Amino acid sequence: MAAKSAQQTLDRSGPATRLGRLRSSFSTLGADALLVSHLPNIRYLCGFSGSAGLLLVEASAATLFTDSRYTFQAKEEVSGARVQITKHGLLAAVSGTLRGRRGRLRVGFPAGSVTVAQKEALVAAAGSRVRWVSDGSLVEKLRAVKDAGELAKMSEAARLISKVFRRTLGSIKPGITELELAAKIEYGIKHLGGEGSSFETIVASGPRSAWAHARPTSKPLRKRELVVLDQGAILCGYCSDMTRTVFVGRATPRVRGLYEAVLDAQQAAKAVIRPGITAGDVDRAARQVLKRSNLARYFTHSTGHGLGLEVHEMPRIGRGDRTILQEGMVLTVEPGVYLEGLGGIRIEDDVVVTARGAVDLTDAPREFLEL
Repeated sequence: MAAKSAQQTLDRSGPATRLGRLRSSFSTLGADALLVSHLPNIRYLCGFSGSAGLLLVEASAATLFTDSRYTFQAKEEVSGARVQITKHGLLAAVSGTLRGRRGRLRVGFPAGSVTVAQKEALVAAAGSRVRWVSDGSLVEKLRAVKDAGELAKMSEAARLISKVFRRTLGSIKPGITELELAAKIEYGIKHLGGEGSSFETIVASGPRSAWAHARPTSKPLRKRELVVLDQGAILCGYCSDMTRTVFVGRATPRVRGLYEAVLDAQQAAKAVIRPGITAGDVDRAARQVLKRSNLARYFTHSTGHGLGLEVHEMPRIGRGDRTILQEGMVLTVEPGVYLEGLGGIRIEDDVVVTARGAVDLTDAPREFLEL
């Protein structure tokens, strides 16, 4: 609830407001309109959650193009845009609409998600009066800062995955396989009302826990092993992402020391988070702690990433990243160390950037658990 109350003054919710903010950014591209093809961006702007759609946003109107499979769904979900059900392809419908506009047009398009073939088809069908320009990731930049409604949903998604982890702890024992444990996590997500997993659940034990993105296998858990559990839930379209590392049996002093170093690094990274600092500052804070413990070389990925309708969004919390953090951004903070032959340790939480610093959304226990 703290995260929600911190955002009460930020009134950016609803498709009409989001479309208005997007239109106000057209001038940065010198664009008259924007074609949106990435489905999470379409959902963000007009509410449509189907698997086929294009959204054309113009200065005074927006049109969602989809097919007849989504006639009723679009009528139920879409706000702020007119729905056009197409019969001869989405690209053809968009091109036909643009051909009907007067004068020359500059239209932004998502260069990162439109294929070469799709771009060529648009150019050929829309005609020479339309000039296509890169959209500059305008929608992704808007999505990086969450409104109060989004924060409320993300808080619930974070609480859900934290609860799933607590319920799963009793199953972490010798003999259960990584796949069985992953299945219990994914069942727990849906049993508690989640739509599904944000990504393929990671359960990695023993030496395999040193694989940062290991897929679960039929390997059974054994005594005196580290177990990394990276899990996330989708709720109301929004993702959570949390990692915990536990030990089966009694750990050695070395393993306990490694865990404390990673936890200290995570806390140091959280401590510097506030509006106005760079994403690279957060990454550097975590690495400095691990460097003092001579563990920096075992930290092989970035410290975190943005989170929202997708599990990886802007900004990237990585080395040297100059993105300025803003109030309302939701980030993961997930330092880790990975030692061949011994295993890996990663601790990850979701936090929201507020005026007073980072506020945790995930609340599962972070202390070292020996099970």
